Amino acid sequence: MTYPTPAVEAEEQAAERLLTALQTRTACTPVRDLIGPVDLPAAYRVQEKLTAGRVAGGARIVGRKIGLTSKAVQDQMGVDQPDFGVLFDDMAYVGGDDVPMNRLLQPKAEAEVAFVLKKDLADGPLDIDQIRDAIDYGMAAIEVCDSRIDGWDIKFADTVADNASSGVYVLDESTKTLDDFSPVDVGMRMLINGEEVSTGNGAACLGDPLNAVAWLAKAARDFGEPLRAGQVILSGALGPMRPIESGDEVTVEITGLGTVTATFTEGD
Repeated sequence: MTYPTPAVEAEEQAAERLLTALQTRTACTPVRDLIGPVDLPAAYRVQEKLTAGRVAGGARIVGRKIGLTSKAVQDQMGVDQPDFGVLFDDMAYVGGDDVPMNRLLQPKAEAEVAFVLKKDLADGPLDIDQIRDAIDYGMAAIEVCDSRIDGWDIKFADTVADNASSGVYVLDESTKTLDDFSPVDVGMRMLINGEEVSTGNGAACLGDPLNAVAWLAKAARDFGEPLRAGQVILSGALGPMRPIESGDEVTVEITGLGTVTATFTEGD
């Protein structure tokens, strides 16, 4: 009979802690006590276990998100690269929807450019030319980040393991191809209840949101799950995130692309 190593046991305990927090809507303690604060392979193995648990519960994978695209946030986390997480079908909303707050714990909103792929990104150099050719269209998006870790007390391994601190996302129904807008040139305003709370631009996202998608395509392939046609890609924040509360109306305006609004309400 073989027994799991202490490292494997720790990763399984970390995944179970996060999955329980997700299912019970109760924040948990950080998982870095189990897997260390910056162990990238261990953190992604925990994320994979968390993803397997979600899929076993009926969730369907519909895309990926990129996090930590800001140099300032990377410095804060003590890392030199972004991270990524998985988007599930039950995380998706469209502009004008009411988003129930009871499915979130500690939500923070940020503005992003989202893309939908028309081609797989599994082979080839995965350079900018290939990325552009694989993108079907883009749209304005609100990503609501959320942490299962109590008080957002996170280090790099915590956020990676916790599906890159994913919550939900809201997509504008208006779309444009890359012939009609340039992601690097967009400007962004985010408003909460009509008050401007965050501004930014395309260059704030790894120099260009397309750079972020290229990074993600390579990272996803390296981890054995390449990006596929039809998937949604959240390319990373264009400016600072802001906390949201029940009753808040969040609006993201992205020049040359569109405007998307959602209201965050109590109840199911």
